[in-house]
Amino acid sequence: MGNTVDTSKGLSQTRQMNGRRVIKTSVREITKDNVVDVLQKALGTHELNRSEIDYLWNYYRGKQPILHRTKEVRPEICNKIVENRANEIVSFKVGYLCGEPIQYVGRNGEEATAKAITALNELMFAEDKATKDQEIVEWQMICGTAYRLVLPDEKNEEDEAPFELHTLDPRDTFVVYSSEIGNKPLMGVKYYKDDEEVLRFSVYTENRYYLIEGDILKEEKAHALDMIPIFEYPANNARLGSFEIVLPLLDTINNIESNRMDGMEQTIQAFIKFVNCDITADDFKELKELGAIKVKSVDGANADVDVVTNDLNQDQSQTLKEDCYSAILTICGIPNRNGGSSTSDTGAAVLLRDGWSLAEARAKDSEHMFKKSEKKMLKLVLRICRDLGDINLRLKDIDLQFTRRNYENIQTKSQVLVSMLQQTKIHPLLAFQHSGLFVDPETAYAMSMQYYEEQQTKLEEQSKSNPVETTVE
Repeated sequence: MGNTVDTSKGLSQTRQMNGRRVIKTSVREITKDNVVDVLQKALGTHELNRSEIDYLWNYYRGKQPILHRTKEVRPEICNKIVENRANEIVSFKVGYLCGEPIQYVGRNGEEATAKAITALNELMFAEDKATKDQEIVEWQMICGTAYRLVLPDEKNEEDEAPFELHTLDPRDTFVVYSSEIGNKPLMGVKYYKDDEEVLRFSVYTENRYYLIEGDILKEEKAHALDMIPIFEYPANNARLGSFEIVLPLLDTINNIESNRMDGMEQTIQAFIKFVNCDITADDFKELKELGAIKVKSVDGANADVDVVTNDLNQDQSQTLKEDCYSAILTICGIPNRNGGSSTSDTGAAVLLRDGWSLAEARAKDSEHMFKKSEKKMLKLVLRICRDLGDINLRLKDIDLQFTRRNYENIQTKSQVLVSMLQQTKIHPLLAFQHSGLFVDPETAYAMSMQYYEEQQTKLEEQSKSNPVETTVE
């Protein structure tokens, strides 16, 4: 079971794909008696997903069909130019969605909750969660899905956080869901091939762990997590990658660029046509070396030497390429680079004109899908923190906040903060949370309150040391 690519089409042709398949089973419960059978049936569907994921991963890295291009006419001139727009799409999506760390914020405004969430954010920082979130989103944008493994720390392990976060390769990971209403996950699988070329599967259910080698159950033991520690992060319901829907257009751009370069080389290396000329191979070699040659006409007819060429229309080629690229940006929800000549556009007009509002709408859609999986993962993290740490939080106390474009309209946000702080009926923490001014409103509120209390203490001390003298007439 290697990283193979489907060869139903030629390597130079665009592969048609429609998202990853959800692996389901009609079994209600995974036990030691049926885990091997369910695993073997699931591997058939996973292998199709794996092949497509590997294809998209290689496409993102630059291994694209144009590299297998062939030509029947003048095959010696065959340029293979990869204009890697797929990498551009993924890089923009990842940077725009999670360029800043995802923060946890409180939902009830209580002081104890705010302190606990601040501690949770510090634990996530210790586990370098921001980088692992970026890895998750990168896999989402490439192949449409991603996986995360959450496990408690081993005994006597010196670590600030009582849990561990791991981003798993979706080519070697999958989750099997129930076919019944709700599609409850029944087991998560991570596998690898050892030095002896034997596949070793680590299978997690809600309360059991199974180690399977090939098709033989080698080990079974219980765990106390009460959850499957492997969580899937689908990018959308169809599990489509960000550039998967525009693969034909991406390959078209590669073909245009390659053909344009072929046209230039064929013009430079054009054939020479001799009309009514008696010339030998040696004479032609002399022509190439000296640049000029004396030829004799045949039967007294007019002799002529010309170049066989037909220049490619570069303007039409550029128009076609720009049309394809514009369609790619629109379909993928990426802002264009056209700009505008108007100097009176407002900020909102620029956002609408250049496609930034569309990019924001797509990012919000991705946010909701990410939050759905993140809440499931967070439920296990909070359980581990309650059992092994000193953080007592519930999922209902926490909300996720993406800090994208936090410093736009900063003056307006600061005015909103000041107005809310001046209202006696609004809790100051709510003002920090909903003004949108701070990346981490919980930490900003805690620091501000500490500073405020310190200043109040200084004022009281100054007033005691320098009392105001009053005279009685």
